[in-house]
Amino acid sequence: MIFLAEFSVIKPDIGLLFWSTVIFILFWVVVGSLAFKPIVRALKKREQDIQNSLDEAKRAREEMANLKAENEELLRQAREERSRILREAKEIGDKMVAEAKEKAKEEARRIVTEAKEQIENQKRAAMIEVKNELGMMAIQIAEKILRKNLTGDKEQEAYVKSLIDEIKLN
Repeated sequence: MIFLAEFSVIKPDIGLLFWSTVIFILFWVVVGSLAFKPIVRALKKREQDIQNSLDEAKRAREEMANLKAENEELLRQAREERSRILREAKEIGDKMVAEAKEKAKEEARRIVTEAKEQIENQKRAAMIEVKNELGMMAIQIAEKILRKNLTGDKEQEAYVKSLIDEIKLN
């Protein structure tokens, strides 16, 4: 205990300083070779992984920007195509309506013309029928008058015979 009584932390002995330094250097070498190298390697690997992740994120952002630009271009083209198709469809629809109207007008003219022709034909047929009826009625009336006037008179009978002979000769 005497040895400990003379010991002072404020005033260390040379031997203590020497051995403390030697042990500290040995400890530093052992820890440096066994612990620091793997720790440094792990930190460098982590740094490299972080850098790779940052580079990958940067590439992903650039790729997303490119995809966004491509998508916007495709969307613009799709809108143009849609408006072109709508314009063409409207033009075709208008053309079809115009053609249908023209065909309807043409069909109406044809029907009116046919109706007029039928009316004219029926009118002619009615006129012919009326004329035939009138002719038949006139013949019947004349026949009745002639029968009444020709009965019993020799002169009238001779006149009728001459008319009949005349008709036979023609």
